[in-house]
Formats: sequence, C-alpha cells, structure tokens
Amino acid sequence: MYDLVVAGGWLMLPILLCSLVSVAIVIERFWSLNRRKILPAGLLKNAWEMHQAGPLSPERIAALRNQSPLGEVFAAGLVNQAHGRETMKDAMEEAGSKVVHDMECFLPALGTIAAVAPLLGLLGTVLGMIEVFSEIMLSGTGDTARLAGGISTALITTAAGLVVAIPSMIFHRYFERQVDDLAAHLQHQSSRLLDALFSGKALHESLDAPDAEVEAETDSAPSDINDTETDPAAAPVLATPAADRR
Repeated sequence: MYDLVVAGGWLMLPILLCSLVSVAIVIERFWSLNRRKILPAGLLKNAWEMHQAGPLSPERIAALRNQSPLGEVFAAGLVNQAHGRETMKDAMEEAGSKVVHDMECFLPALGTIAAVAPLLGLLGTVLGMIEVFSEIMLSGTGDTARLAGGISTALITTAAGLVVAIPSMIFHRYFERQVDDLAAHLQHQSSRLLDALFSGKALHESLDAPDAEVEAETDSAPSDINDTETDPAAAPVLATPAADRR
C-alpha cells in the first residue's frame, strides 16, 4: 500500500486527506443522525403533560429544548402557544428549519469530496501521462516495459480518487435521505402537538397514535401527512432543502 501511495506522486496526498475527512464525516453523521437522539420516544406526550401541569417556567422550557432536536421544536411552539395557533406554527417552522439545517451539517463537504476526489485522480493520471510521453520523446519506444510501468503508475491516482469518491457519494445520498425522513417525522410530530393543543377532537388521536403509523406515513410525501392528519393550512412545514441540492 505504501509503495502505491509513493508511486502515485504528490497528488496522492490530497486524495488521502479527502479520504480521512470523508471517513470522519461519515462516522460523525451516523452518530448525530441517530433517530433515538433526534426523535425520542414519548416526547410528544411529555410536552403535553408539561403544558397540562401549568405555566411553563424558563427552566422547564430550557430542559425540553436541550433534550433533543424534536424538543427544540416543541419548546419553540410552547413558548408562543399563548399567542395563538398561527404564531405557534410559525415559531415551530422556524425552529424546524434550524434543526434541519443542523442535520445537514457536513453533507455539502461530503458531496464536494465525492465530486473532487476523482478529478484529483484524473489530474494525477494526466500529469503522469505527460511524463511518460516526454520520456518517449527523449528516449524513444525501445524500452516498452519501462513505458508500461510508467503508464500503470500514472493510473494509480485515478484508481485512488475513485476509491474515495464512490463511497463518499453513496453515503452522501444515504444521509440526504435520512435528513428528509427525519424532517418528515419532525413535521408530523409538530402537527400532532398542534392538534393536541388546539383541536379537541384530535387530542386523543394525536397523543395515542402508534409509532408504526408514523413510520408508514413517512414513506409518502410530507404534504400527504398534512392532508390526512391536520388542516393543510395549520400544520407547520419544515424546510427540506435537500431537493435543491440535488
């Protein structure tokens, strides 16, 4: 392995650096996008019980906000609950946009690595081929074994760049899908909290709906969730900029 790195030339260094950064981002995103950390079980019911217990103190709001990203969205809504449904919905949308932005952290860098790594490899190959043809101009084509070795060495950087780029692209698309899925869950949970606070007929359904139903509903577009669970004009819509990135 060390011999391949040395044979690839100086452009192997930025390719190796890209691979290290890519691995670090993948590990960090697997840790940060843990569903249990972002969407703790029973948090909706806890938020409702906090509301029922009486006036929410700053300490209780801070505890809810720091508990998880979903708690941050709930806290933003409960702080503005006294101002009416629309104000609460707007506050939850704003908090949800921030949460989605945080979940997308480092994904642009991972996408950049997936795009740049093969270009670095191609550049190394081009520079290597220039050296090979320069050698042909000076020495002729008598030593074919030497020329073949030079060409194979020039192709090492292309192979290295692809080795880095392919997994990076796969994980980039996977994490984008994860963010979209978690954003849909955040939107659904926010809609349920709004229903519990402002729609008496949906109170029992909002708090007792099983998690399996939530899993099934997130396979469809977020707009379908709004149509089936709440009034489309009343449910908060969390930003999912992943579509723009693609």
